[in-house]
Formats: sequence, structure tokens, C-alpha cells
Amino acid sequence: MRSFVFTIIAVCTFAFLFPSCDGEGNRAPLPAGDTLDIRHASHLQVVECPGYTLVTLRNPWDTLKTLHSYVLVPRGKEVDTDTLPEGTVVRVPLQRSVIYTAVHGGLVTELGALDAVAGVCDAKYIHQPEVQQRLQQGEMVDLGNGQSPDIERMIDLMPDALLLSPFENSGGYGRVDRLGVPIIECADYMETSALGRAEWMRFYGRLYGRAAEADSLFAIVESDYLAWKHRAQACAERPTVFADLPAGPSAWYVSGGGSTIGRMYADAGARYLFADNTNSGSTPYSFETIYEKARGADIWLIRYHAPQDWTYRSLAVEYEPYTHFDAYKNRRMYGCNTARSHFYDEVPFHPERLLAEFAGIFHPELCADSLVSLHYYTPLVE
Repeated sequence: MRSFVFTIIAVCTFAFLFPSCDGEGNRAPLPAGDTLDIRHASHLQVVECPGYTLVTLRNPWDTLKTLHSYVLVPRGKEVDTDTLPEGTVVRVPLQRSVIYTAVHGGLVTELGALDAVAGVCDAKYIHQPEVQQRLQQGEMVDLGNGQSPDIERMIDLMPDALLLSPFENSGGYGRVDRLGVPIIECADYMETSALGRAEWMRFYGRLYGRAAEADSLFAIVESDYLAWKHRAQACAERPTVFADLPAGPSAWYVSGGGSTIGRMYADAGARYLFADNTNSGSTPYSFETIYEKARGADIWLIRYHAPQDWTYRSLAVEYEPYTHFDAYKNRRMYGCNTARSHFYDEVPFHPERLLAEFAGIFHPELCADSLVSLHYYTPLVE
């Protein structure tokens, strides 16, 4: 059985004090300054102090420890480093950064800071026309695979920061660690609420001298998300929903009710059939377990990556037991082909767009006055 499964990870409690960098679990005192009002991100703290900004990232895999601390110092400003708090000093705004992921490239583009990006990894997965144009014109360098980038070309770029995604027990970043370039660990994907992940744009905006733009953009995202949540939860019906397809012959990975996507189903006014699994990640189940629990579901959402859009017929050919689910029989399936849509580029920092779609799918009456247009998920055709 060939199918595709993608999971968005992300939760939602903000800790006002983070552990000290010594990893002993002792709380470090806040420096004198203005603590940014972070309302949703649970692993991010920003304190704006005279002459610098201190950004502390809590370790999402061991929340009693700090993942990284950054001291953002205005470019050209003379400072006595002995007076700064502990952390990696980053001169801002960045001017020659390297970005490893399409999602962060998309955000930087939206913030109007693309001139400060000298190179990218995995360029083939980046859909922004501005990025592709710069690559073609030689104004930006493709550094190859993000797992093993071209270090020599990276050195030639003389970057002032590398933005990459950390992983648990990764053991460091290999040769990249030895370049002496600040590594910005973009752990936003470990947030377990959609707004929590999106709020990290306020940190990234400060890296690129776009703090006001990032704060303003997030305020719009937050307002629209909460408005759609209120609108959807005012609907009387609560359709049942489940999602995705098996990853192979023995496991169907299901997002937990505490995951970003699981919580978005609830925010959109649906009853997620696996909400009782409160995990923030995904859990493998057998096909039989899924069928027993979800065969009567009202709606089935699938994400996949394929050259052609899936149809009811292609699903039946792929695996005949799919046809026994009520959502299949009643033609209430919606598919998101990530080979065609910009789902992974856009949704992390624009969850309000996906929530609007879910609200329209779960509550068709919200589509009656054209409030919702489906962009990521569309009804399967015959």
C-alpha cells in the first residue's frame, strides 16, 4: 500500500521565566528591560533591554532547560561584551543570512527582508517566485540539501547567521558548528498550538530589523484566527472528522488531540475522533483500529504528495477497504495535494487560512456568503 502522511506538530502555555543556560533547572533572573507580551508561544521569551534584545528559547524536549539564548545587538553599535548576558551575540539586522527551510524563507519574503538572504538550502522546495528569480539571476545561492549543505559555498557567502531547524539528540550540526557563524535554532515547529508557532515570527522579525512589521502581521493572524474560531464554534453542528492515510502496510499515523492539527479541528467546530489521544505528536495505529473508530465519521481529510490529484476511484484502486468508510460512501472526503499547494510553506505562519478552510468544510453554511474559499483542501472528485 502506497500512501503519504504528513504531520504538523505544534501546544500553548507560556512560561514567563526560563531556566538558566547551565541546565540545572534554576531560574535565571530577567534582565532589566521590557518583556514582550508573548501570548501563545510556550518556548519563546523576548526581553528588550537598553542596547540589546535578549531572546531565550526553552528546550522543547527538556523544558527545564534552555535550548539557546541570543543577544541581539544593533549592527554598528559598540558594546562591551562583558556587560552582556550569556548567549550568542547576533548583530542585527541580518544582512547575509542563510535559510534552510521554505517556511522561513516565505516569512522573510513576506516581511520584506529578502535582500538579507544570501543563500538557501533545498531550493527546489521553495515556491516563492521572488526567491526563484533571485536564484536564477545569481543574486542568491542554492546551497543544496539542508542535511548536507555545500560548506565551501557557504563559507564563500560569509553569512552572518544560519536559520535552521533543531532536532532532539541531533548531536550538533557537524561542520556548520565550526564555521563560527551564529546558528539560529528555529524550534517554532515544536510549539503545539497554531498561534504559538506563528508567534515566533516576532522573533524572526527582530533578526531582520522588521519588528514592527512582524508584530503587526502577527496581530492580524491572531485576530483572524480567533474570529474564525468564534464563528465556527457558534455553529450548532459538530461533525466528526478523522484524517490522512496509512504510512505503510502496518501503521496509520494519527495526530493526537493535543497536536496543532488536532486542536485546529476543535477550534473549527468539529469532533475529532482521536481527541482522546492527548499526545501532541502522532501515534501509529493499525488499519483495523482506525476502521473500527472512524468508519462512521462524517468527514475524512487526506494530505498527500502526488503528481496527480487523488480521486475516489484512485483511492479504491489503491486499497479497496477505503471504500467501506462512510465518508467515502457519502462523498465527504477532502484532499490536500502538497505537490500542488503551498500548504507547508504558508500554513505555519498563517494558520488562520487553514482554520477558515476547516470551518467552511465542517460548516458549509459558512461558505454560503463566500466567506470561505478552499485553497488547500478541495473535495475529491470521482
